[in-house]
Amino acid sequence: MRDLNYQLKQLCQRNRDGSYSTQANRARMLNQIANQLQEMGYRRMTTHSLKPKHVDALVKRWLSEGMAAGTIKNRMNCLRWWAAKVDRRNVVARSNDFYGIPDRQFVSNTSKAVAVDDKALSAVSDDHVRMSLELQRAFGLRREEAIKFVPAYADQDDHIRLKASWTKGGKARVIPMLTQEQRDVLTRARRLAGSGSLIPAQKNYIQQLRTYERHTTHAGLSKLHGLRHAYAQARYQRLTGWTCPAAGGPTANQLTVDQRKQDYQARLTISRELGHVREQISAVYLGR
Repeated sequence: MRDLNYQLKQLCQRNRDGSYSTQANRARMLNQIANQLQEMGYRRMTTHSLKPKHVDALVKRWLSEGMAAGTIKNRMNCLRWWAAKVDRRNVVARSNDFYGIPDRQFVSNTSKAVAVDDKALSAVSDDHVRMSLELQRAFGLRREEAIKFVPAYADQDDHIRLKASWTKGGKARVIPMLTQEQRDVLTRARRLAGSGSLIPAQKNYIQQLRTYERHTTHAGLSKLHGLRHAYAQARYQRLTGWTCPAAGGPTANQLTVDQRKQDYQARLTISRELGHVREQISAVYLGR
């Protein structure tokens, strides 16, 4: 292992900021960054030798490769984290505008919803992974939430509750239980997990995450964040009576004044159920 890769790995192990998923993603991105610096000719680097020229070279490369703005911004967050941990904050400019990184394009009227039917689920041989997928589909959960899910704790008859420690950003929340399908999924989850979570007793979260990734890949399943999109779009139709723009429904300027009020309240409800604070984020799932 190269010195920089090793030192960044050690830096991550000494500074466990954020959730397990955040830590794992950060470590992975920093390893990629170290490899790219090596490829671009910056050799014998250490964690303390990060300089503005390295940041400039990385951003130039990412932009030239046509990388999505959101992906670049995530990598910039990792660079700033690295710089802060070695007391070199001034190496990375505070604003992404300094590097010409474009804004994220949140609003799209192209649906990213993904459907996983029972036949596709049956191709997943691991019971715990299959159950996590069912929960993602039924309640619009994030992957981490569905893996850490403790059915006995979450089940509150007419809603489920999610612990802050399961969620992105550490925000506890509740999601209503509105259908018999949701009740059936939760009953099966309780039967499988008993008083525990959907992480088998002999594993930790990271190990089960790897199991999830391996089994879903073998089953030919991908872009499973799209299950949240599907949940949001179905929920929108239930709340408003019409399909959302991303699924071919009317756009904002085609709604009446009363419909726009209904649209706003539906988006606010869905944003909260998905674990977001702002109504604006609903456009990612529903279009505008």
